[in-house]
Amino acid sequence: MSFALRLMKSIPVEQSIGSILCHDITQIIPGQAKGPVFRKGHMVRSEDIPVLLRVGKEHLYVYEPRPDVLHENDAALRIASAVAGDNIRLSSPSEGRINFHAECQGLLRIDLDALATVNCLGEIALSTLHSLQEVKEGQAVGGTRVIPLLIEEEKIARLEALTSAPIVNVLPFRRARVGIVTTGSEIYHGRIKDAFGPVLERKFCELGGSVMGQRLTSDDETMTSDAIKNFIQEGADMIAVTGGMSVDPDDRTPASIRRTGAEIVSYGAPTFPGAMFLLAYLDNVPILGLPGCVMYHKASIFDLVVPRLLAGCEVTRRDIALLGHGGFCAACPECRYPLCPFGKG
Repeated sequence: MSFALRLMKSIPVEQSIGSILCHDITQIIPGQAKGPVFRKGHMVRSEDIPVLLRVGKEHLYVYEPRPDVLHENDAALRIASAVAGDNIRLSSPSEGRINFHAECQGLLRIDLDALATVNCLGEIALSTLHSLQEVKEGQAVGGTRVIPLLIEEEKIARLEALTSAPIVNVLPFRRARVGIVTTGSEIYHGRIKDAFGPVLERKFCELGGSVMGQRLTSDDETMTSDAIKNFIQEGADMIAVTGGMSVDPDDRTPASIRRTGAEIVSYGAPTFPGAMFLLAYLDNVPILGLPGCVMYHKASIFDLVVPRLLAGCEVTRRDIALLGHGGFCAACPECRYPLCPFGKG
């Protein structure tokens, strides 16, 4: 017999009038609804008996509260308080579960080792969305509950002692000012019209940033490097360089970025789309060499790296390397990113 059942007694529903429910009673209507028909704390009335029988409750469990034992709702509240960090709003307990919601748009960051430690304690469930992805204000990002109706208080105290820092956090995006440098003689001389700039402006605006300007340069390395440095001198928080990122000998963008004196973190990324991506830093300002796939694909290397940068996270060469696990786009007929495996290594 389980620990919880040893602390409760069963009484027939017909004899439960006047009893106080110690847990939610759930009703499931296939294909229509699922939820509590009666909440914890409800006093059973005579008119409730047919409803309880209809949802399959011929007996109700009642228990006497003890100081060393926690009800599922109380346990969930203590777990949530221990693991929820910055910019997380907690829901009210429902059927023993508390959900976490983002209080702002930002980057969801999960301490994966601590998450595993909590779930290894037994009788405790803590579940989240994948770490290091963009989340919207109000979005549900995780939830917690205990498995039994009642749990030993000592187990929750042990969890609290193990979680010295929050496990679930949302890092808000900074309102970055972005300079766009578009290279290529065909665009610079007006032979074709640039289509990349408007796409990037939309993408950055959706992430809370703003584009301070776009400058066109030829394939001349000095012109391009000067355009990058001028944006930084004017206060840009990030530089996006488009064009010239392929292996064509005429494509000089990587060399132009190196010419600024920037530190190259990575040239190339194990992601498809996005293999020709470049990340560098100059005076702590990220410089992104963006391949053409960013313009055409809903999900690309842009969506995996830029949210991290806007949240103030340093992106290292190892971070880029780890994108290889999950970095292969399945090219679904209808893209549903971020509800897909792309970038979820």
